[in-house]
Amino acid sequence: MAKRTPHKPEEGRRRVLITNVTPELDGGRYPIKRTPGEAVRVEADVLLDGRDVPACLLLHRVAGRKAWREVPMIPLVNDRWFAQFLTDEEADYEYTILCWINRFETWRRDTLKKVDAGLDVKADLLEGALQLRQAAAGAPAKAASRLRAAAKCFEGSAPEAQVESLNDPVLSSFMLQHDERRFASHYSKVLRVQVDRPRAAAGAWYEMFPRSAALEPGRHGTLRDCIRLLPYVAGMGFDVLYLPPVHPIGGTGRKGKNNTLAARPGDPGSPWAIGSAEGGHQAVAPELGTLDDFCALVSQANRNGLEVALDIAFQCSPNHPWVTEHPDWFYRRPDGSIHHAENPPKKYEDIYPINFECDSWPQLWEALRDIFLFWYRQGVRIFRVDNPHTKPFDFWEWCLADVRARCPGAIFLSEAFTRPKIMYHLAKIGFTQSYTYFAWRNTRWELTEYFKELSSPPVSEFFRPSLWTNTPDILTEYLQAGGRPAFAVRFLLASTLGANYGIYGPAFELMQNRPREHGSEEYLDSEKYEIRSWDRESPGSLRGLITRINEIRRENPALLTQKSLKFHPTDNEYLLAYSKRNAGGDNIILTVVNLDPHYRQSGWIDLDLEELGIDTETFQVHDLLGGGRYLWSGSRNYVELDPQMLPGHVLKVLGRARREGDFDYYD
Repeated sequence: MAKRTPHKPEEGRRRVLITNVTPELDGGRYPIKRTPGEAVRVEADVLLDGRDVPACLLLHRVAGRKAWREVPMIPLVNDRWFAQFLTDEEADYEYTILCWINRFETWRRDTLKKVDAGLDVKADLLEGALQLRQAAAGAPAKAASRLRAAAKCFEGSAPEAQVESLNDPVLSSFMLQHDERRFASHYSKVLRVQVDRPRAAAGAWYEMFPRSAALEPGRHGTLRDCIRLLPYVAGMGFDVLYLPPVHPIGGTGRKGKNNTLAARPGDPGSPWAIGSAEGGHQAVAPELGTLDDFCALVSQANRNGLEVALDIAFQCSPNHPWVTEHPDWFYRRPDGSIHHAENPPKKYEDIYPINFECDSWPQLWEALRDIFLFWYRQGVRIFRVDNPHTKPFDFWEWCLADVRARCPGAIFLSEAFTRPKIMYHLAKIGFTQSYTYFAWRNTRWELTEYFKELSSPPVSEFFRPSLWTNTPDILTEYLQAGGRPAFAVRFLLASTLGANYGIYGPAFELMQNRPREHGSEEYLDSEKYEIRSWDRESPGSLRGLITRINEIRRENPALLTQKSLKFHPTDNEYLLAYSKRNAGGDNIILTVVNLDPHYRQSGWIDLDLEELGIDTETFQVHDLLGGGRYLWSGSRNYVELDPQMLPGHVLKVLGRARREGDFDYYD
């Protein structure tokens, strides 16, 4: 058997190895995520043989541009280097690393050691002068003049001047920029950053069924009725009004009240059973109005400071036009009938799933993509995507990239309550935001461990969590059993733990907590299957609390971040304490929540003062929710919270007191 000839590199004189680069997702296949103004901190292991000093540059640019911007990397420990850059444009970015042997810095280090040891360095100085003149030969005029002047100094100036030049950091910087960079090592990959608009990183969502928007009980609401409710939603401080599907609803297999199999006359059916003789995914249900009415709602919402998010569900009712136009897009049984959706033992006779394995899959992909494009043309910039984990990953990677390229500013929320790795993969391949398991995380340990994972690399580099207190499908046991305090606790957690959060209303602010039956998370008299009449002006509504917390979020940029989330220990398992700070560090919010909706809880918090930016023994906090102002001392402080009044503190860390009793507020 012939021996295999070892591979010889094209250039064998490269001596620097670049490895273990972070952030890097799946070997560079997927981009990390940022919004304009956010930093990208890049680290790498830089290895080389011998005693030479490496030169390391972080290169970055807006994707598609030729020129790279250079940022010198700084050594940390154990051959680890770092640098960072800002994504200051709403455009995708690229970054990589360039390293070589820094001959000048190696020479400077060794020559200084010889000077300190009292050795003769005349020959060494001439060696440095030669390097400077070589660099000057290829440098711009101003830099070349500076380099030649330094070379002349080393060739014949007084020893004191030569030592001063040796210690000059500006000279080292000039040489890093203009050195020959012989045998440089380029990192083998160009990594990517997906830069989305700011709404991708932070926002408060309000879900509402248009058919329940009418003033008169029993009347089918319309999109025009939704326009009347815009001041109600905007007045609570929400950023996004999210609508379930607004398309025609099929009649075959239509579900009745409380998800019964037989609909009665007048039952509207589920909005997710999309399609009828009136049209499919690009049509508006006649009961809701017209396409012009929808566009008017989008326009008026924008005037009220709201964006409209539309639900996109890739499934069809048996009456959808595609069933007759493209029968191969659906699964056929041996008897010729079309397979309806099911999740045994549950059956969904009103829905046909789409067959992504059909022979005409290219046309199917384009038709589904065109649904996004159509609604984007009607003014929709945010899409909540129903059950994306039940469709192929390759489809989503292609579709979302294609839509992003055609539709600047498009945002996609993944509604995938599935296994963690699948949720994370959907985020990697293009979904802007993602639902989470927040609804079912109730204890201090559950919340702490889960949000540490979400707020730390590598997850935080690509996964933007969206925390939902409830949905039309999710009424948790905690909300069912905890009364008004439970709703207040969950809202406070969602809105302060998460930069993105949402509620399904008015069921939430009116504290609807009756399940269809014991052990179920489905609502009794679910709005998914019938028209509901809501008393939005009820004096018992949580509207005031919601409004105040959304005001606090808008006034404190720390709460609109996710990666700065840090937890602080407490001696009571029912007390959860956590802090956030903005990028500049001048806005710090400490939140303490009583997780027990039934009883008063008290205890001591052990604060990480360094994390909070506190360097004095005595400091002030202002409870933005309850209004109290407190003078705290040291890292250990006492709290007591009654859920029947307010379940938590939202504390702004203000500063220190000049003397006892003398408050000095730094707002």
